[in-house]
Amino acid sequence: MLKSLLSLALALLATTAYGQPSEDSLHYKTVGERKLRIDWTRPDDWKSTDKRAAVAFIHGGGWVGGAPGQFSQHSIELASRGVVCFRIEYRLLDRKASDPPDTCTEDVSDALRYLRAHADTLGIDPDRIAAGGGSAGGHLAAFLGMMDDQKVDGVSRKPNALCLFNPVYDNGPGEWGTGRVGDQYRKYSPAHNISSDDPPTIVFLGTHDKLVPVSTAERFHHNMLKAGLRSQLYLYQDQPHGFFNHGRSGSIYYRLTVDRMLAFLESLDWFD
Repeated sequence: MLKSLLSLALALLATTAYGQPSEDSLHYKTVGERKLRIDWTRPDDWKSTDKRAAVAFIHGGGWVGGAPGQFSQHSIELASRGVVCFRIEYRLLDRKASDPPDTCTEDVSDALRYLRAHADTLGIDPDRIAAGGGSAGGHLAAFLGMMDDQKVDGVSRKPNALCLFNPVYDNGPGEWGTGRVGDQYRKYSPAHNISSDDPPTIVFLGTHDKLVPVSTAERFHHNMLKAGLRSQLYLYQDQPHGFFNHGRSGSIYYRLTVDRMLAFLESLDWFD
């Protein structure tokens, strides 16, 4: 028991919960003088020659805040099942400005391409990379999955599966993010770009979420199914935005959502 607690504590420290690059990070791009990194958590028996499934998590925070450490516990748990997990650092928007999230989408696109291009040395399967995220991070993950792929040197940014936690993935009129994207919402809104080549998706949402109405999630789910795609939507009665986070409500909903995420990934043969 003591050994398990010590391992958990060390892993949490290594993931740098406040977003500062840890000693165990990957440098995926440089913008000006700033180096952007990806923190990662590996199974104990990981080897660089492996070909494991992977999940790349993207933190929430309205495009203006948050840090990669949001999904540290998710990463630890998945790594215990043999999955390599990554947590992407990306540039945040100025709270006082009204810029659209171009830098955010650019960074996460580059991060996914980096992971796939370096799969051989990261010990991961380039055809089993899922993107996961919460709130604005859920938007960015869905953006990667739903928007037209933009390959660079033949490398795709499109994930093979999506795990979305109260994602703000509809940016159309009257929905979240409209103030920043305006009438160009189709350029940013995953919900308006669903097509038959999009990845299987699981979504978790509380029925009292003030940012994502249940009707929005149900419409997204319906349109996914209409396009012939695999879509799973789970609603949690009376729960607010962010209900799924580890430590909230005694981690009850963290446990419920993670168990369903694990079952979803297992159905996709993510666990060797």
